[in-house]
Amino acid sequence: MNESTHLSPTLWVVRAGRKAAYLAHFLSEGLVAIGWGRVGPVGPNDSDEDLRRRFEEAYPEDKPGTRASWVAQVKRFVREVGVGDTVVTYDPETRQYHVGQVGTDATISTRTVDISERHEYVRKVKWQGTVSRDDLSTTTRNSLGSISTLFNPSVSASNEMLQLFYGEKQTSQSVEGTRPQPDETDSSQILQEYIDKSDEFIGDQIAKLDWDQLQELVAGIVRAMGYRTKVSKPGPDRGVDVFASPDGLGLEEPRIFIEVKHREGTVGAPEIRSFLGGRRDGDRCLYVSTGGFSKEARYEAERSQIPLTLLAMPELRELFVDYYESLDSEIRALVPLKKVYWPVQPDSGDTV
Repeated sequence: MNESTHLSPTLWVVRAGRKAAYLAHFLSEGLVAIGWGRVGPVGPNDSDEDLRRRFEEAYPEDKPGTRASWVAQVKRFVREVGVGDTVVTYDPETRQYHVGQVGTDATISTRTVDISERHEYVRKVKWQGTVSRDDLSTTTRNSLGSISTLFNPSVSASNEMLQLFYGEKQTSQSVEGTRPQPDETDSSQILQEYIDKSDEFIGDQIAKLDWDQLQELVAGIVRAMGYRTKVSKPGPDRGVDVFASPDGLGLEEPRIFIEVKHREGTVGAPEIRSFLGGRRDGDRCLYVSTGGFSKEARYEAERSQIPLTLLAMPELRELFVDYYESLDSEIRALVPLKKVYWPVQPDSGDTV
């Protein structure tokens, strides 16, 4: 149960850019934001035709279907999202949905920081808690995956999110079907939505693995990269989780020490320092955490004298997909994938 929260049953999802690139800014500054600010302020009396014309003038290089989706999202952000509404944004590293309350009307940002180049329409938000993606049903996970920067999820998905946040049954006022849909002729936009959903579904399956299965998956990826591996046996004194080297014995460099943490919580700086203790010149270290890493842990990794790479779920998932065809059959069986072909026009620029 989240205490001292008074969230509206009207719920909106706002993506913090591709791969949540602006999430830290959203959380630290207490806001949500979207782009397309070259269009300028959107007033209550601006007609749809006027907005379409202004978008066409501001973004002539983009497809009509794409611009139509953007027009709809800007109108919703400025006109439909209300002060007091609930807002949700997703962190793919920790697999947590951050939940907050909209505190202001939309304004045009005049800041000169990097985010202002992409996110000009801004609303202040009071962030109040999180909901784990792993606690959501498959149907809700599917409905929350969208290429749209801003959308109003289904009633059932909103109800489930609010129920998990409050710890009790809630009734959402979200309106079914208000998510902006890509134009049918804009295949690249539809394709990108399928790719994004596929990425999250693969992450869902990896998250369901047992801790020992995840160790084997990580070791399998390292073997696919050309190394030989040794996985520690279960027990309190098993030491490093996975050891890898060109010869498998550690007689040839690099000697790679791998720690694997499979849990919801983030890994902190003390755990990074403990893992690095006893490492020597020539060693290489890899720390895998499906729950992500704290800012302090990342700082500790950056200042380490021993080369250390941190892998959260997004990077682990990407490596798994990249090396899938080279994995041992038993590793592929942990998270079976199927190749899908998508038709594209030769001059469309669409890529998979």
